[in-house]
Amino acid sequence: MAVGGFVADGGGFDGKITASVVITCIVAASGGLIFGYDIGISGGVTTMQPFLKKFFPTVLRKAAEAKTNVYCMYDSQILTAFTSSLYIAGLAASLVAGRINASLGRRNTMLLGGCTFLVGAAINGGAVNVAMLILGRILLGFGVGFTNQATPIFLSEMAPAKWRGAFNTGFQFFIGIGVVTANCINYGTAHLSYGWRLSLGLAIIPAAIMTVGSLLISDTPSSLVERGKVDKARAALSKVRGKDADVEGELAHLVKVSEVAKAANQEPFVTIFERQYRPHLVMSIAIPFFQQLTGINIIAFYAPVLFQSVGFGSNSALIAAIILGMVNLGSILVSTAVVDRSGRRFLFMEGGAQMLVCQVAVASVLGATMGVSGKDPISKGYAILVLVLMCIYAAGFGWSWGPLSWLIPSEIFPLKIRPTGQSISVAVNFATTFVLSQTFLTMLCHFKFATFLFYAGWIAVMTIFVVLFLPETKGIPLESMYGVWEQHWYWRKYVQGRH
Repeated sequence: MAVGGFVADGGGFDGKITASVVITCIVAASGGLIFGYDIGISGGVTTMQPFLKKFFPTVLRKAAEAKTNVYCMYDSQILTAFTSSLYIAGLAASLVAGRINASLGRRNTMLLGGCTFLVGAAINGGAVNVAMLILGRILLGFGVGFTNQATPIFLSEMAPAKWRGAFNTGFQFFIGIGVVTANCINYGTAHLSYGWRLSLGLAIIPAAIMTVGSLLISDTPSSLVERGKVDKARAALSKVRGKDADVEGELAHLVKVSEVAKAANQEPFVTIFERQYRPHLVMSIAIPFFQQLTGINIIAFYAPVLFQSVGFGSNSALIAAIILGMVNLGSILVSTAVVDRSGRRFLFMEGGAQMLVCQVAVASVLGATMGVSGKDPISKGYAILVLVLMCIYAAGFGWSWGPLSWLIPSEIFPLKIRPTGQSISVAVNFATTFVLSQTFLTMLCHFKFATFLFYAGWIAVMTIFVVLFLPETKGIPLESMYGVWEQHWYWRKYVQGRH
């Protein structure tokens, strides 16, 4: 969607790609490592015999019963509580992270997240009972909650408008690196009696990388201006835009926007519910909600369990999970290259169609081979076909709903409610993930192959939603984003004449 007239408004500043902005954004995006590592590590650890024997012996007893339906092998509420407790903590953290972000800045919120995650990883690595495991998971959740709230905003505010999409996909890319790294570590430690300790404890490494990285970068100019540090904002702008760039115009615009927001003197959690911000609020809830209902995190959490259930051995299941992660990682690079050229809407629609076809195909294969009983063995050939379909599905997610679900909420909000909007978005993400991760193994047990049809139905709904209600935002400066809503066929009735 073309939206004109932004230069006159002060948003059309010439932001070039400089070495400084690239390095700063790479360091910030590394915050995705801790989230990705946790997603990847959890599913692998929960298939390790020594781990299950120590903490969840009932799962092993259930799996040992010959009559067990393969769909139901890992159906344990305590086991899923281990995985999903992180998301309740992340939900709580994300709701307070908005205020911390506004008062301490984006960088310091990321730093706080890294430190909290580091402590949680150490506790998990040394856990001797389920209580320690859950405590560690809760601290990991707080770390991820703070980081996921601050990092996408940091990237969107720091990047030049023309290339904001590409820079923001860096966060999802590092999530992908975290998942693949975790899967490789799980594969390497699976045969060790203490392998689960290594897998969980090594989470301190991505946490340390992110924490040290946060100390080496400056906060975003928008955040510094918002907190009254105009001179530091000028220095930060000069650094990321290049020594020869004239930053005074952009700085003056940021100051003006900040002053208008402060003059209103309203509570952000109240402001965001005003009629003029209805489209922003809807997107901040719908986008992360739909992202989780693609089923991707569930498949990433439980990939080893899932592949084991459909006929792969323990080792083969871990290798299959690594392959899935590598495909996802490669597809994120496609998104980086295309998102600022073809736009957000194109990637959402293409990725949605691709995922829909694959989920239906997986359901069809499992239904035809394993049946409803789940007691019929699946042949190696069909198990490989399921893996191939999952890889095509993961690629579709990797260049659409994966990176774009972090990008869209971080770029659509005006400065005064940006941290609040991102808090709501991350909270919805965690809440949906919690419910799905707590219920997926039970759903797999009861719905059988129709579980994948459940997700296919949601993918159809979200693709139609994007077609009808999401305007194109590529290349538009953050503080001029209101124009896309004013020209949208549906949302304009909420926003026209209110800016």
